[in-house]
Amino acid sequence: MDKSGIFVGSVIGAVIVVVIFAVLFVSPSVSLKPDIVVSNENTPNALAETSPVYSKLSLIEIFEKSESGVVRVNVQRNGTGEGIGGVGSGFVFDKKGHIITNAHVVKNAVKVAVTFLDGRSYNAEIIGTDEYTDIAVIKVNADLSLLHPLSLGDSSNLKVGEQIAAIGNPFGLSGSMTSGIVSQLGRLLPSGSGYSIPDVIQTDAAINPGNSGGPLLNMRGEIVGINTAIQSATGEFTGVGFSVPSQTIAKIVPILIEKGEYKHPWIGIAGRDIDPDLAKVLNLKDAVGFLVVTVVDNSPASKAGLIGSEKTIEIEGVKYPMGGDIILSVDGIEVRKIDDILIHLQRSKSVGDEMILKILREGRTTDVTIVLQERPNGN
Repeated sequence: MDKSGIFVGSVIGAVIVVVIFAVLFVSPSVSLKPDIVVSNENTPNALAETSPVYSKLSLIEIFEKSESGVVRVNVQRNGTGEGIGGVGSGFVFDKKGHIITNAHVVKNAVKVAVTFLDGRSYNAEIIGTDEYTDIAVIKVNADLSLLHPLSLGDSSNLKVGEQIAAIGNPFGLSGSMTSGIVSQLGRLLPSGSGYSIPDVIQTDAAINPGNSGGPLLNMRGEIVGINTAIQSATGEFTGVGFSVPSQTIAKIVPILIEKGEYKHPWIGIAGRDIDPDLAKVLNLKDAVGFLVVTVVDNSPASKAGLIGSEKTIEIEGVKYPMGGDIILSVDGIEVRKIDDILIHLQRSKSVGDEMILKILREGRTTDVTIVLQERPNGN
C-alpha cells in the first residue's frame, strides 16, 4: 500500500508541530513478525452488560455525560537541548486515580501531567505500559471530586454502521468531540512494536494527533475503544481511524495495574494467507487458511512439530512457498487468514494455555496441540 499507519499521540510545542509514529502497512497476506507474530464506580474495569437493543443518547448527552472523565495528558521527553513536550488524551478508569492512555503517548516520558476538565493539573506516575496493544496506565493523586470513571461497554456488540463518538485533545484543543460510524471491525494494525495489534476497530470519526488515548464511545456513552492511530499519508485525518477495543482494555488494564506489564501468548510462526493463486498452486479446493512458511527455533510451534515451507516454485515470475503446514482452525474456530489466529490469541488465550490447531499436511488433516509461551520482544 502507498500509505502508512500513523499513531496520533502528540502535539508538540507552542507552534503545534505534529509528532507522529509511522509504521509501514504490509500485504494482509503476510504476517509482520514470527508472532502469531456491568460496570460501576467500584468495578470500572468490568465490561458493562449491554443489551443489543437500548435507548440511544444524543451526541449532546454523550458529551455531557463523558466530558468530566476525559483528560489531557501532557508529556515531557528528553531530547537534545531542552526537553521535548507532547499532548495526548486519556480517560479516568477508577476512583483510585488510574488513567488510561496510549503507550506511545507516554513512551520515553520523563514527566507526565494530567489536566482535568476544570483546568486543575496533577503530575502522574506511569504504572504500566503494553506496547503490543498500545495501552498505558498512569496514576494521579487527584481530588476525588475530579475522578469520574467512564464505563466500559462491550466492543463485541459493535456492528459496522453503528454510530460512535470520540472525545480528546486533537492538536492540543482540549475537550473536542467528533462523531461518525464504525466502518469495520477486526482490523489488524501494524505497530512500532514489530507485532500487529489485532481486533482493532476502524472508524470514520475524525481522529487527529492529540486524540491518542481518548475514548471511543457508543451511543450509550460507554467506552468501546481507545483511539490509537490513523491511516494517512499527511499525518492528518483522511477518513480512517483506528481504536483498540474495550474487550482488550478490560483484559490488559487490570494486569498492568497489578504487575506493570502484560505477557502476550505467542506461537512462533510466520507465513502467508491462502489466496486464490496460492490455493491453485497448492491444489486446494478453497482459498482459506494460513500457510506456515517459517517456524521459529525453540518456539511453541517448533516444540509441537509444525513444519514450514521447504522450497518455493516460480510461476510467471511469481514465487510461491511449498510444503508447509496449513492451519485450518484454532480451537475449532475456522482460520480464513492470519487475523483470525491473532484475534483468538488476543481475546481468549494467555501464556501457558494450550491451543489446538487443525492443520493440513500432505493432503491429510490432523490436530496439533501447542502450549503457548510468552511473546519475545519484537524490536
